[in-house]
Amino acid sequence: MSDVAVRREATGETILLPDLLPLCTEALAAAEGFAEAARRTVAGLVAPGGKVDAALLEREQFAAHGYAWLATYVAALRETLAWAGRLEAAGQLGELEQLMLQATYGEYLNQLWGGLALSQVEVLRPADLGMSDDDIHAIYVPAVQALSERGNTNAVRMAIAAHLAEGRFGETGLADETLEMIRDQFRKVAEDHKEDAHDWHLKDELIPLEVVEQLAGLGVFGLTVPENFGGSGLGKLAMCVVTEELSRGYIGLGSLGTRSEIAAELIRLGGTPAQQEKWLPLLASGEILPTAVFTEPNTGSDLGSLRTRAIRDGDSYRITGNKTWITHAARSDLMTLLARTDPDEAGYRGLSMFLAEKPRGSDADPFPAPGMTGGEIKVLGYRGMKEYELGFDGFEVKAENLLGGVEGQGFKQLMATFESARIQTAARAVGVAQSALELGLEYAGERQQFGKAILKFPRVAGKLAWMAVETMVARQLTYAAAREKDSDRRCDIEAGMAKLLGARVAWANADNALQVHGGNGYAEEYKISRVLCDARILNIFEGAAEIQAQVIARGLLSGRN
Repeated sequence: MSDVAVRREATGETILLPDLLPLCTEALAAAEGFAEAARRTVAGLVAPGGKVDAALLEREQFAAHGYAWLATYVAALRETLAWAGRLEAAGQLGELEQLMLQATYGEYLNQLWGGLALSQVEVLRPADLGMSDDDIHAIYVPAVQALSERGNTNAVRMAIAAHLAEGRFGETGLADETLEMIRDQFRKVAEDHKEDAHDWHLKDELIPLEVVEQLAGLGVFGLTVPENFGGSGLGKLAMCVVTEELSRGYIGLGSLGTRSEIAAELIRLGGTPAQQEKWLPLLASGEILPTAVFTEPNTGSDLGSLRTRAIRDGDSYRITGNKTWITHAARSDLMTLLARTDPDEAGYRGLSMFLAEKPRGSDADPFPAPGMTGGEIKVLGYRGMKEYELGFDGFEVKAENLLGGVEGQGFKQLMATFESARIQTAARAVGVAQSALELGLEYAGERQQFGKAILKFPRVAGKLAWMAVETMVARQLTYAAAREKDSDRRCDIEAGMAKLLGARVAWANADNALQVHGGNGYAEEYKISRVLCDARILNIFEGAAEIQAQVIARGLLSGRN
């Protein structure tokens, strides 16, 4: 008899609610109505004339961003129910998956109308959006009441923890044998490097080139590159599976493919035929390693304020300016470099993208290119690829390497890659979240206090149970965004939601797993100390949480669904 069955006998409580999927379906309809009411009230604040007013959007930023989070929660409910429906159709909806669905609805519904944390110091309540009492009370239909009261109880969390203790984390619902084979393959790769990864972090060393070459041989850098250019021609969902598993072992492994994904997407969508023929096969094979050179000091997400100049000089451009937070810069062979070609255009229209070639650096001479200097930025985590600030003083780029061959298209070209980059980052977050969960679970099962494993204590077990639930939620939201992208549908909002929630879940899991470790978690020798540092960056790069919320809010308030 399982622990779950014993608990039911002992307490007389039915943990799983009857007719769970129909109940969640009814609750989802109420939540969607709640979100629509929130949209109307926030639109009244920031778009009184029907069009979003930038000044009002800034003034009402808390309400607008709060609505973005609320809409993300509702999207998460929708995709979690869709996941359960797919599992039911495949005969895979077991007790654990039902418990996860029930806990998700129980917790998220309560937060929607009771208070939703935008951060550790910001809690959104419906009144902050201008919602009336009638709007708020409309969500409280019988299904929502039942799930709010009984969906995420202590008994539910203990039942989930019992499954975790037996090594079960829930079916992912991919329903694709090829993707499952890919997952198994890259899970083994990540496991092989798990111990080494912590050593790289402690020594602050680059991931060894032989590991990079191993991933290249497995096709990591050409996953989504079309087959006629030497890639695997797989979709974004496959990219998510590979990235998630590699990041589960170490965020740096999952991130090695990010720059190749961005560079290949830039060239595939915006490059000339000659540029595609030249560069895509080299990127796909891993023969060249790219880096993204966009951000400048004091600009951050404000790319329209970039000042780095590119001046035409015969058959070349000369680049002058400074860049910062450039990942894997010393070891890269190609920079996708955003610079201003029109000094009279202060905004986005004056920007152009370049495929800037450079010699690969070494430890002794990291930046041997004429007209280019660089220095390492020491960071808390995410160390295996290193971060740099770069300086350019007349650095030469061939004119033929202007992406697309036309000036002024750089920002538009970059925007076309944001969806894929954010989906990939969301997958990294899911991998990091899963890693934290597994580290916390392993420690809780081994650590003995007061005569028993600390996993037996409800506060510890409850933390781990919720970590498992929310990791699954973030995973399904990420997979949904990837499926949208694979269907050639616009998915900037979906990608932003996946990245927004995934990054928060990764950080929450890492923080809670460290708490499970107690004082030992604060010691560098324990992997969770590294995972905590690695997880923190996810809420910042590829668009900070506030930027994601801005994108989501503006899109939804402008009529995007």
